[in-house]
Amino acid sequence: EAQLAESGGNLVQAGGSLRLSCQASGFRYDDHLDDHLVAWFRQAPGKEREAISCVSKRDGITKYADSVKGRFTMSTDNAKNAMYLQMNNLEPEDTAVYFCAVDSKRSHSINWTWDWRYDRWGRGTQVVVSS
Repeated sequence: EAQLAESGGNLVQAGGSLRLSCQASGFRYDDHLDDHLVAWFRQAPGKEREAISCVSKRDGITKYADSVKGRFTMSTDNAKNAMYLQMNNLEPEDTAVYFCAVDSKRSHSINWTWDWRYDRWGRGTQVVVSS
């Protein structure tokens, strides 16, 4: 029943920062965002969808793709059922539509980059980084 909605995408100059938000709603009373593996993906035109980061509360770990490691930080706020992606030192190559995603059936982080495992997706928010 959960629905996801991203926000925060914008046009930014190279070297700048953006903070993306993903708000989850529609959870049952006994179901919460931190019960699941949650992730951020991005997709540029003509490119494959790329896993950016995930948080697994079960595993107690946050993971990042090599392409964003050291520049992006993912976090969650369980009280608000929200997740965030802080993006620093942005590069033109970061230009893409960014999606949040949730695996409603599993909480572990194994194979977290496989987009097929996620069954809840937001519509995406556009990030454009100019040089």
